[in-house]
Parts: sequence; C-alpha cells; structure tokens
Amino acid sequence: IQHKYTNWKAFLVKRLTGAKTLPPDFCSKVVESMQYPFKTAMRVEVVDKTHLCRTRIAVVESIVGGRLRLIYEECDDGTDDFWCHMLSPLIHPIGWSRSIGHRFKRTDGSKKQEGQCDATPQLFAKVKDVDQTGDWYQEAMKLEAIDPLNLSAICVATVRKVLAEGYLMIGIDGSEAADGSDWFCYHSTSPSVFPVGFCEINKIELTPPRGYSKIPFKWFDYLREAGSVAAPVKLFNKEVPNHGFRVGMKLEAVDLMEPRLVCVATVTRIVHRLLRIHFDGWEDEYDQWVDCESPDLYPVGWCELTGYQLQPPASQSSRENQTNVMKKKKAKSSQYKGHKKTSSTTSDPTGTRGEFYGCRRVLAPPRCLLSRKAR
Repeated sequence: IQHKYTNWKAFLVKRLTGAKTLPPDFCSKVVESMQYPFKTAMRVEVVDKTHLCRTRIAVVESIVGGRLRLIYEECDDGTDDFWCHMLSPLIHPIGWSRSIGHRFKRTDGSKKQEGQCDATPQLFAKVKDVDQTGDWYQEAMKLEAIDPLNLSAICVATVRKVLAEGYLMIGIDGSEAADGSDWFCYHSTSPSVFPVGFCEINKIELTPPRGYSKIPFKWFDYLREAGSVAAPVKLFNKEVPNHGFRVGMKLEAVDLMEPRLVCVATVTRIVHRLLRIHFDGWEDEYDQWVDCESPDLYPVGWCELTGYQLQPPASQSSRENQTNVMKKKKAKSSQYKGHKKTSSTTSDPTGTRGEFYGCRRVLAPPRCLLSRKAR
C-alpha cells in the first residue's frame, strides 16, 4: 500500500485511533492461565473404567492443559491409567464415595505413599445443592440418558439407586449387567439425563431397550408394561446458557471413549445445550453427545498451545482397519475407556504434536469454549 499513501504519520494515526490490541500483560496472563491447582502425586477418587458403578483411588501422574493423567493405585508399571479434565464430573476428593453412599473399590494400597497427598475438596468442580425432600427421584423411575458406553445414543433408562447430595445411579434398560456393574453415577442436575419424551420432542432417535419388540417405541405403553412412572419433569436441569455454538463450527474435542485422545471435530447438531460432536474422518456412528459446557471441548489451536497431541482426521485405511476390529468385537464393552479410534502416534499424547489441521469451515470462537473456569 506504500504507493497509495504519502503521509504515513497521518495514515497510522487515523487507522490506530480507537483500535484495540492485546493488553500489555497478555503474555503473563497466558502463563498464569496455564498454572493448575492440581499437582502431581495428588490422590483422588475416580470412576473405575472396568466397573462403572464404583470408584477407585488414583494418583495424578501428569497434567497437560488442565487434563490429568491418573494412575490407578495398585498399578506397578503405570499402564493402568485414565485421562480426564480437572473439572470432570468423574473425579472427586478422597472420601466422596463413602459420604454419598457410592460403591468404592477398597484395596490394600489405599494408603498414602511417601510424597503423596489427598487433593482438597476445593479443587474439584462444584455441583448445585438440591433439595431431596418432597417430590424427588425414586428407585425404578424412568427417564432418558446418554449411554456412557455409547455416547452417540440417548437411551431408555431407569433410576436404580438414589444417593445423597443429589446423585443417582442410572441403568440403561435392556443392557444392564446382572450385578449392576455398569450402572453409572449422574448428578440430578447433569445435562446428560433428560425427562421422558425429550427425544421425541426434539426429533432425536431414542434407543429402546435391547430386545424390546414393540417398534416404534412408545413411552406410554412401555411405562404401563413396566409398571413404572416417569421421573417428574421439574427435577431436570432446564438451564440453557447462551453458548454461541453454531452447526458447522470446528473445534478440538476429547474422544470420551478413548479419553487420552483429542481429535479434530465438528459441531453437527445443537439441541438446546446439547451438542452433537462429529470426529472428522470417522463415520457418524462414532459421534458423541456432549454438553456445551463440557471441559472436554477446546477451541482450535488448544493442542498446539498446550503441547498436547492433536489427532488429525482419520485416513480411509485407518477407518477400514478399525471397522474390521469393531466387527470382531460386536459385544458391548463394559469399560469406560473404549477402543474406538487408533491413535496416529504413540500412546503418549504429550509427545511431538500432530499436524495442525486447517480448514475453511467456521471455527468455534474461543469465547464459546472458555466461558467457564480456566482450563
């Protein structure tokens, strides 16, 4: 533009007057935001990935961008691990299970070793206080819930046990283990549980109980046959934040069935606060329903900023290989950490960063993803 302007001083004054730029302390704020309250060697209670109905003690082994790599106690070689964000509803302070009546795996190693300490309750995500008196959830009440073992499906579900502090044990009808080992703990305010009729109203396919023959599924008939009642609509979380997400936006998202992986993803549907996340390069059957305020959603560039490895869209060959594996394993896994996708690199997601994926689609603005506590 040099030939267009002769008076550069006047040009700069005109263009820069009233313009906005980064604050002087921007770099220090970025560094500050990367400091996390959790520290290595802290002990927590976390869901047991092999038995969803209970928790186990685990130790923080490493922290990347607010994501914790936890090693279950009694694991000598450090391979029995679980990844989750520090604000995940899957982790709790030591003693949480006992305080609410949740199942807990007691082990001989449930004592602090040298250098370890228990993470304080103040470090964990807070849940809303609820009044469990009066018209509250009861055992055998029916509802709709995201299946924790198949996050692309919203299923017919049942309240199996009412715990303290607003927590519920939920079972997926027709798919439950005889011992209840796949019951899953949701808080009553969780955005992953819905009143009867939610899917029908919002034109979402509801997954009926396995083996249920009366298709199309009708709640009225099913409740009558089961001799049960629907959980009162007023008990569910109806808050819908102004999240700013739009269909077609790109982002980086955790594959919650293989939670060490953060993948290139696209928002393909929005139902109130619920987002349908599609993993680029994979079939729709691998999509996941995720809440708009989930700590497992990140803006484009998050992996590059934090040094976490981003999984690029799957190639056709990797999809075909994984499809062949899935055909051999048709039985539903009871493990929360599934084996859906094959990492394009080693099992260490903090190694050399994968190729940064660019596209012409709309990117999810950081404000959509970072409106909550710092990650």
